[in-house]
Amino acid sequence: MDAYDEDSNAPHVPPDPHEPEASQVTGPGSHLEPAAPRVGIAALSFKYQVGAALALAGVAVAACVHLGMVFLSVAPANTVTKQHGKAIEDWVYPEFEQNWRLFAPNPLQQNISVQARARIRTADGGTETTGWSDLSALDNEAIEGSLLPSHTAQNELRRGWEFFVATHGADNHAVGLRGALSEQYLRRIVTLRLHRVGAAGRDGAIQSVQVRSRTTNVAPPDWSDERVSRKPAYRLLPWWTVAPDEAAGGVR
Repeated sequence: MDAYDEDSNAPHVPPDPHEPEASQVTGPGSHLEPAAPRVGIAALSFKYQVGAALALAGVAVAACVHLGMVFLSVAPANTVTKQHGKAIEDWVYPEFEQNWRLFAPNPLQQNISVQARARIRTADGGTETTGWSDLSALDNEAIEGSLLPSHTAQNELRRGWEFFVATHGADNHAVGLRGALSEQYLRRIVTLRLHRVGAAGRDGAIQSVQVRSRTTNVAPPDWSDERVSRKPAYRLLPWWTVAPDEAAGGVR
């Protein structure tokens, strides 16, 4: 006869010594399995989750607007830039200014060197005209092989010549209010460079200087059938009288 529990009519089955106890049972679906801890935004309360989501959305919108503004500032002219050009400029300039064009890059196709010569006063009271000094070539020599080339060697003469060209016509007459300033700036740079290379000699003083540019086209690659002239073109400027404080190398 089977044994029965006192409170039940079901037969009593003795426990199996090889079966694990309920407190040891774990696994999927078991009510005893510990819950995984919440991390990140999920660990926050609901109101803080809403705040974090709004903050992330705001950052994403700001990033998209910024990228769109920068893109429109370098893109070719279109309907959007024509209608909202002022807003785009106010956003981009001057903090995010770009000096390149995304769709129409214009690589350098010419080599331009700035050369100068001087009229100097000799020790016997006469005058003498020096030969042409290639000032751009001297800058290139200072840059090549240098790990930390100076800003002066890289940009001063080049930007000074670009400043002059931008403010003068092909006849070398000023076309804007800054024309006289660009002439003075370029003259002082050239005078200082000529003193550095010893163009005035040991006892001479520079009375006037003349500047010219030498422009040659960059040769096309070997695979190209393009043909360009390699003959240099010169742009000769008039003689400029050197100020007294510059004549003996006192340029600062």
